[in-house]
Amino acid sequence: MTTCPNCKINLGLHVIGKRADGYHDLETVFLPVNDLHDELEVEECDSLKMTQEGIVLDNTPEDNLCVKAWRLVHEEFGIPPVHIRLKKHIPFGAGLGGGSSDAAFTLKMLNEMYSLGLDAQALELRAAKLGADCAFFIQNRPAYATGIGDVLTPIALDMSRYRICIEIPAGEHVNTKEAYHGLNRDLFGQPRPDLREAIRRPIEEWRHLIVNDFEASVFPAHPAIAAIKEDMYARGALYASMSGSGAAVFGLFEK
Repeated sequence: MTTCPNCKINLGLHVIGKRADGYHDLETVFLPVNDLHDELEVEECDSLKMTQEGIVLDNTPEDNLCVKAWRLVHEEFGIPPVHIRLKKHIPFGAGLGGGSSDAAFTLKMLNEMYSLGLDAQALELRAAKLGADCAFFIQNRPAYATGIGDVLTPIALDMSRYRICIEIPAGEHVNTKEAYHGLNRDLFGQPRPDLREAIRRPIEEWRHLIVNDFEASVFPAHPAIAAIKEDMYARGALYASMSGSGAAVFGLFEK
């Protein structure tokens, strides 16, 4: 069985505060982007195997989230070993959710291959154990997210009129801990603009309404990322932003 796990972008990202468990409560809107995707194949095998191609990852095959997804399902349902082939096109560590998407799509494929009968909610609960935004890729539709990114409310958002352009500065990588460390903690606990209301406004107004909190901490340390955002506006983007904690920047252009 083969499929193409797609990436996501964040329309706005508010970091609400730090939790007792060390994670942070967030508020964001996830938007799936189908044009940029990986290639994933899963087939039954005598022993568990993981083959990686394309972009070279910074982890071992055993640590890949796809393997962790299989282990999670195997421990619960006793499914047989599989050979997972993953060809990476989505850059990792870029705020695009590529690894989370791969894991979620692996869960969906195993559910179908072995007729496990898990509905979307059951799959989301299991996906959330693998990563904060894995659950989003189960239904893979625009969603307002809270909690650590795992509490999802589907929203209506028609982006058919717009072209999404994603770029990453060559050689740039943002350490997530670095991004969190530089956050403006004065915003924690303060009232924030409601993203659900903001995205209902004309897209030309988003530039002044929808903010990614991480830009304030990432841009000073990575001016090349900030420069791409400004360049997208210079090229006519209606809205541009960094996705997640970076380093990817996206622009929304009229088709």
